[in-house]
Amino acid sequence: MELTLALQPQPFDPLHHLEGWQRAQADGPRGASAAEAWFIGRVRGHDGRGEPLEALELEHYPGMTEHCLRSQAEQLGRHHGASALLVQHRVGRVLPGEAIVLVAVAADRRGPAQRCCQALLEALKHDAPFWKREWLRSGASRWVEGNTAF
Repeated sequence: MELTLALQPQPFDPLHHLEGWQRAQADGPRGASAAEAWFIGRVRGHDGRGEPLEALELEHYPGMTEHCLRSQAEQLGRHHGASALLVQHRVGRVLPGEAIVLVAVAADRRGPAQRCCQALLEALKHDAPFWKREWLRSGASRWVEGNTAF
């Protein structure tokens, strides 16, 4: 199984990264997979209470976070029989509307691809070592204590 994983502090175009990943899969020795599932998450323009959001800041511990994400992705990819995974995640200050995560999964069938994509997203939401801080337009800020509902 091939895993492409990156944390990046700069904004990224998820469709551009997805296209490059798909091209690499198609040009590889096995060719394009029969099924793909992918998800793009963007920062909402408000917090959980409806207050306008200026930005979401994600802190991480370099090295440890990548290690944890790689371990989770490899385990889930093996469990679901994925042939390739792509995880692109922002860190730092992310503005509303900007992509915060891209997850793509390639497999021989849609079921394993979709189940792996969802499981990987849930692992990123609940188990990945990111610390999130919401910066409100009012100038206030607060650490996010929980995750958004599924």
